[in-house]
Amino acid sequence: MGSFSIWHWLIVLLIVVLVFGTKKLKNMGTDLGGAVKGFKDGMRDGSADTPAEPPQQVTANSAQADKPTIDVEARHKS
Repeated sequence: MGSFSIWHWLIVLLIVVLVFGTKKLKNMGTDLGGAVKGFKDGMRDGSADTPAEPPQQVTANSAQADKPTIDVEARHKS
């Protein structure tokens, strides 16, 4: 069986172009490129937004010392 030769890949490419058409393939390529660019921008922005030191956690003792806790029941508007 072995590996595929260049002729096998050309036949597969020809079949894909015949099935999808060049316009649809161009649109898919544009969409894929935009998604990759958006992902890279998001990763770059996400790393810049992280603070240098993590925020301090509020412990139960410090929360009780500041003010009393009020238990309420949340109601949804219908």
